[in-house]
Amino acid sequence: MAHQPSSHDPTEDSASERTQIGFQPIVGPSAEPTFDGADLVNLPTRTLSNNARLEEYTAETVDGQILREVKSTATGNIERYELVTWKLNDPENPKNWSKAYKWWCTMCVALTCFVVAFNSAVITADIAGVSKTFGVSEEVSLLTISLFVVGFGVGPMLFAPLSEILGRRPIYASTLLVAVIFTIPGAVAQNIGTLLVTRAIAGIAFSAPMTLVGGTLADLWRNEERGVPMAAFSAAPFIGPAVGPLVGGFLSDAAGWRWLYWIQLILAAVAWALISFTVPETYTPKLLARRAKKMRKETGNDKHVTEEDLDLRPLSQRLRLFLLRPFQLLFQELIVFFISLYMSVLYGLLYMFFVAYPIVYQKGKGYSAGTTGLMFIPIMIGVLASALCAPLVNKHYLTLVRKHNGKPPAEARLIPMMISCWCIPVGLFIFAWTSYPDLHWIGPAIGGFPVGFGFIFLYNAANNYLVDSYQHQAASALAAKTFLRSFWGAAVVLFTEQMYDRLGDQWASSLLGFLGLACCAIPYVFYFKGAAIRAHSHYAYGGDDEENVGKAEKTGV
Repeated sequence: MAHQPSSHDPTEDSASERTQIGFQPIVGPSAEPTFDGADLVNLPTRTLSNNARLEEYTAETVDGQILREVKSTATGNIERYELVTWKLNDPENPKNWSKAYKWWCTMCVALTCFVVAFNSAVITADIAGVSKTFGVSEEVSLLTISLFVVGFGVGPMLFAPLSEILGRRPIYASTLLVAVIFTIPGAVAQNIGTLLVTRAIAGIAFSAPMTLVGGTLADLWRNEERGVPMAAFSAAPFIGPAVGPLVGGFLSDAAGWRWLYWIQLILAAVAWALISFTVPETYTPKLLARRAKKMRKETGNDKHVTEEDLDLRPLSQRLRLFLLRPFQLLFQELIVFFISLYMSVLYGLLYMFFVAYPIVYQKGKGYSAGTTGLMFIPIMIGVLASALCAPLVNKHYLTLVRKHNGKPPAEARLIPMMISCWCIPVGLFIFAWTSYPDLHWIGPAIGGFPVGFGFIFLYNAANNYLVDSYQHQAASALAAKTFLRSFWGAAVVLFTEQMYDRLGDQWASSLLGFLGLACCAIPYVFYFKGAAIRAHSHYAYGGDDEENVGKAEKTGV
């Protein structure tokens, strides 16, 4: 989709700052290429200036080069460079690898995503065992979940920029190794402090693969091929939390809570080995940088370069974009704030279930941890069912693309959200009012199905809407969402039990249902008013709205 900025940000496109690198690009606005939103998120848009020719990383050319002319600020002369690109049908381009190998890489990273989600949830099966062993309250033991989830919000702020510098593979390999190492102390900890500190470190380390997986799939698959691989990836983070309590319940009943950490170690080690030794680098800017370096060495011609050699932002500007921009978007953009709020409610709900299910089934019905874990199966079935429907949603969106001549409004992404948002309150109200101790166990379990079914549709629609609404700012918008979502998910675990004690099982779950019901208004409001909101935004991208561009440049926003 071709989008023009609805405003101009001086911190991103300052001529005085661009000249610090020694060259003045002479590419006019007419040279602006067209990109798919998913491509923009995974290209170095925050590393390179706005004038950088990002098509270097998406184009395939006959000779593997694009002429780039830049004006040297030192000499005033026009310098000609050859930007290194992929050649037609280039075998080194990850998108041209065989389908079998691309699916292998996809399943490796999806498995890693599953393992991370599993590890966040498996310990919920025996929180009481930790409290008993170390003589601490249940609230303190629940911090083993909260600190791990906090890492999911903190880690991406560091690992996203590092992946643009080092590539994806070194980040995968190093962070997963750290996570493996710091899972071991959890299994052998002699005090609660050791357990909490190592869980926090493991959570930060495990956040890296969760951050990079979507980008890896965009590296491997062309736009028209991504539907099924993205569905497989989308299911992994939600199946993991459903399988975690199931496996953890029986394992803790049989071998004690420490084995909940040994199983994490085993799975994490397998994921690390698969990623480190069978999945090569897939990040195009890194691969082309290597090729350019090799060409300079072989030919002795220093004109073979990439955009990172010519148009890199100053370090101070990059730091602002990576660290400050997500918070600017979160607190200055209504769309980012309310979509992030909705996703936080859903993420919190997922982690509340880890506490609510034991309350309903173990305390209420006297079930064992293993049997309680079985009650998460309907959530898993719901997630799988929605994953199977994901290609249909993608097919419907492609019809909208054709209908709008290739430029559908960002609000078209909200249609699956508007339909599936009702699944969450429906499932919660079923869970709430069938959770009496004397009623059949199947009632609350069935309530998990519509909740699981709604999760993937809501998350994918929300992510796509943020990407299409913010384009070059999309990576920062997604970082803002992840940050808020993770901190809320970490917080709710700590007060869920008190909420159920004070309100009772039925009304506590109903409160969650009413929250989910209130959030249903969000996609509808943005569907009808989103375009108007984006038209007045400092950061959002709308259609080819020249009037807004001119107005923004005039005001210098």
